[in-house]
Parts: sequence; C-alpha cells; structure tokens
Amino acid sequence: MRKMHDRTRLTVRLPQKNMSSHLLNTKPWALIMAAGGGSRLASATGGECKQMLLWRGIPLYLHSALAMSRSAVIGGLIFVFPETRVRQEEQRLRQLRNGLGLPWLATTGGGRRQDSVRRGLAALPPHTRRVLVHDAARPFVRPALIRRVCEALEGNTAVIPALPVTDTIKTVANNLVCVTLPRGGLVAAQTPQGFETGLLSQAHERARERGLDVTDDASLMEEEGHSVRVIAGEPKNVKITYPEDLALLAEEPARRPCTGMGHDVHRYGPGRPLILGGVRIPNGPEVEAHSDGDVLLHALMDALLGCAGLGDIGLHFPDSEARFENISSSALLSEVLQMTRRSGVFPTHADVTIVAQRPRISPWREEIHNNVARLLSLPGECVNIKAGTEEGMGFIGRGEGIKVYVVVSALA
Repeated sequence: MRKMHDRTRLTVRLPQKNMSSHLLNTKPWALIMAAGGGSRLASATGGECKQMLLWRGIPLYLHSALAMSRSAVIGGLIFVFPETRVRQEEQRLRQLRNGLGLPWLATTGGGRRQDSVRRGLAALPPHTRRVLVHDAARPFVRPALIRRVCEALEGNTAVIPALPVTDTIKTVANNLVCVTLPRGGLVAAQTPQGFETGLLSQAHERARERGLDVTDDASLMEEEGHSVRVIAGEPKNVKITYPEDLALLAEEPARRPCTGMGHDVHRYGPGRPLILGGVRIPNGPEVEAHSDGDVLLHALMDALLGCAGLGDIGLHFPDSEARFENISSSALLSEVLQMTRRSGVFPTHADVTIVAQRPRISPWREEIHNNVARLLSLPGECVNIKAGTEEGMGFIGRGEGIKVYVVVSALA
C-alpha cells in the first residue's frame, strides 16, 4: 500500500491540519477500480488500458475521481492501478494543478477484479464504515448519482444503481436457446455500488476461501445473504467496453459562446458561519441566510443559470422551502451544473469579484480559487478571484455585509 498523501494540502473542505480518523471516516470513501487490462479494447487503443485513455485532456479514471470530489459526499479516494502504472499515475495525481479536493492514496490491483477490490478495501483508513466501488471505465458518472447511492446507503447494507433491461434476454447453450427470461424482473447493474465496509470485506474474504468468481461486488453480498437495495441508475453512466464505445469519447461539435452574470449580497448578523466558495473563513462575521449563506457560490449559480437562460436560484431553490434550510451551496451548485449541462451549456471561465470591508479576503484567496476551479472542473487559469472594498461608503463600507459579482463565460 502506498503512503497516504498530505491531507491538509489535498482536502480543501477540511482546513484542520490534524484531522482525526473519525473526521476522515464520517463520509464513505470510494475505490476507483483502474487495474484492468482492457483486453476487449486493446486492438482499438494500441494496447493502452481503457481507463488510461485521455478524454478532454485527462485519463478516464480521473473523470470518475473528479465526479466523486464534486459530489460533496465522499471522504476520500483509493485508486487501484496496475502494478506497472502505479508510480506514473501517482505522479500525475500529485501534479494536478488544483488537486482533487480529497485525501487519496494508490495501491496495486490483483489478477481479477475481485482481487483488486480486496486490495483496495485493505488500503482504506481504519474504521471506514462505508465504501463505494466504481469502475474507472465509467467516466460519465454524475455527482448526483453518487449522492443518491450514499443517501440510500444510510439505511441499507448494500446499494446498487441499475437500469431496467429493454432487450429480451435469453440463456443459450451450444448456440441454442435454453430459456427466455421474463424482462420485467431484470435490471442492468451499474457502479458506483455502495456497501458497509466490514460486510463487504468479509464477503470478499469468504469468496477467496471458497474460490468464487463474481462480476460485481453486490454478487458477493447476495452470496452472503445480505439484501441489496436497487436505486435508479442513469442511461448516460455507460461503461467503455467495446471498440464501438470509443465513439462516445469523440470530440463535440463547435459551440457558440455565451455569458452570464450573477450577483448576491448577504447581511452580517447571527446565523451562519461565513463561507466563501465552499471555504469556511475562520473568525469571520456570521451571515444571515436560509441556506449555508455562501454568497460567492450563490452569485456563481446565478451566472451559470444566466448562461443557460434558466432564471435564478430563487426560482429553483426558494428560501420558503424548509428542505433548503442550511443546505450546502456546493451541493446546490452541482445541481445547477447538471441543469446547465442538460441545456447544452458548459462553463469555460469564471471571473469573481468579492466586495467586503471585512474580513480581509487575501489570506483565503488561493484556497477559494482552487475550490471554485475544482467545483467547476475548470483549470486554475480559467478562474479568477478578485477582492475590493467600498472605501467606507454604504452598508458594505460600514462593514454590515458582503456582496459578490460573478461573470461566467460558457459554450452552448
């Protein structure tokens, strides 16, 4: 097992320098299974493992990792690589400009997928209660699906996303049909799959002792008599398996540029700790707010919605609804990004101006910058954070509140 990397540097959301194992393990960790050889695609990729294929400038496995990071429900990542690629991919991960926003470590896989999962489980930090297992060759997974798996796992020992089977399925022997299965009771399983860590580890150990071969981890839980909860999967959560699947990675047609502007303001007063761009500002003034009061992300969401012509955050997340009270603005931003992407709009640049007499923004500017870039899945050079004051004028100048302007450029 490789040494865990500096949690302080990689974990943007948790600024404490000495995080306890309890804090690290309150959220599930995720195994990114990237150890396969991809033999069915070898002839079409020149021998390159499918999970290492570059798409939009980064390997397929890294798209899955970034989705885990943006979901805001994952505590850390274990990458399971082929032994021949571990050092190379560790170096790539360390050189990411804005990091992953999560603690991570890498380990080597085994001869079979289930051997690789067992090694990934062994690499988890002690006392990790829940774990997600995800195939690195599913680069289109969305943060919303990851959240749904984690939410369902709160009351279940095992959860899998799945889609109803639309084709008629038959069992065949010697090229002859043996039986046609009733389609109404069939689903196609996807990943990420979520589990109670201890039970999954026990199931893998029992499978090793009994010499069982399985195609997914839920099968092991079924063998042990555990119930497996099924939730709705997503049609776009496709696994790259065959040469024809590579067409899904083709370059998209040219898009038109568009621009959106967002603005938000919050009054200082008893209520919520000051959070800017997903970063909590220690010793900052509190803000009056219905959600978590992240004025920067609120303005950013309005700018994104403006690009897509989808109204504003008050339309989609009204403060009259109790379910949005103290909700994470990072989670709402993920929802807004899904809306804009469904509309065919993809952000390319964000310019942020924070206006406040207090507190000073400069000590937190870099952390805010890195987190906003991560949340938007943009390179660091495509996000700009500026700060200014009102020179003592008006309610901002009197130190009574804070406001943010955001301009987002996008392609539609």
